[in-house]
Amino acid sequence: MIHQKFFAGLALTAGLVAGAAQAQDMAFFRIGTGGTAGTYYPIGGLLANAISNPPGSRPCEEGGSCGVPGLIASALSSNGSVANINAIAGGTLESGFSQSDVATWAYSGTGIWEGKPAVEKLRAIANLYPESIHLVASAESGINGVADLKGKTVSLDEPGSGTLVDARIILEGYGLSEGDVKAEFLKPDQAADRMRDGAMDAFFFVGGYPAGAIAELASQHAVKIVPITCEEAPAICEKYSFFAADTVPGGTYEGNADDVKTLSVGAQWITSADQPEELVYQITKALWNENTRKLLDSGHSKGKLITADTALNGVGIPLHPGAERFYKEAGLLK
Repeated sequence: MIHQKFFAGLALTAGLVAGAAQAQDMAFFRIGTGGTAGTYYPIGGLLANAISNPPGSRPCEEGGSCGVPGLIASALSSNGSVANINAIAGGTLESGFSQSDVATWAYSGTGIWEGKPAVEKLRAIANLYPESIHLVASAESGINGVADLKGKTVSLDEPGSGTLVDARIILEGYGLSEGDVKAEFLKPDQAADRMRDGAMDAFFFVGGYPAGAIAELASQHAVKIVPITCEEAPAICEKYSFFAADTVPGGTYEGNADDVKTLSVGAQWITSADQPEELVYQITKALWNENTRKLLDSGHSKGKLITADTALNGVGIPLHPGAERFYKEAGLLK
């Protein structure tokens, strides 16, 4: 009996030691996303699954998780880009999603970050998918290009929004100023309501297509998606590295049968320079694993657009050294 108790005690001690060792190997990595109804939140859930590999999981080669050994990642709902950057800067989040323009402004203390301390430790893991700049004009307004906005009633979005800063950059790139248009500062759904009533000629919106407010408007009112390109306004892309070329496919919105060239800002996965290089290297490696590809393709419509080939598009802040090491090894960065 004594022997049994002795060996049981030994087994228990060994189990506790093993458990403690496992616990020491465990790491937690939070991903700040956006509201639960948006795109950031489900994408965050997919990526958290992809990079997680809790202690005791089956190895990747045996059909188990291909994430980072010992890592438990979680996607947290948040108020989006600005909130995520503030939380990363304050150390309450390890990583999060942000529009590329907002990340660039935060890093450099410009744009909507002007007058606030620059978040100099902000680093990029990857560009994920494009959020397209929509310039929506009423078909009866006669607006066919950005230059035609002169003298028209145009909503540039709300004060404090990323869209407002983007809209001002685009006007400037085409040789216009805010004073050249009758500027209003409304949310896209409010601007769409005004357009239905004949009181709004055009409005700007930044987001993935198809955008619900625009699709609904196009089904009730003739609208035109207006092209925005670096060929027409090269100064925009020369000055602002966070813009990438994009296309709104024909048929996305009723009455717009042809492809329309525009610009996009990337939805990007960002972190802090304080995160360990090896950890971020392993996370980036797991992100671009073949198993993650399957998760992304089947998990969300925007998941198909998250590719290694576009991982560096429009990144206007420094890469995290761990991510940079991966992209160099993969031949995606010289």
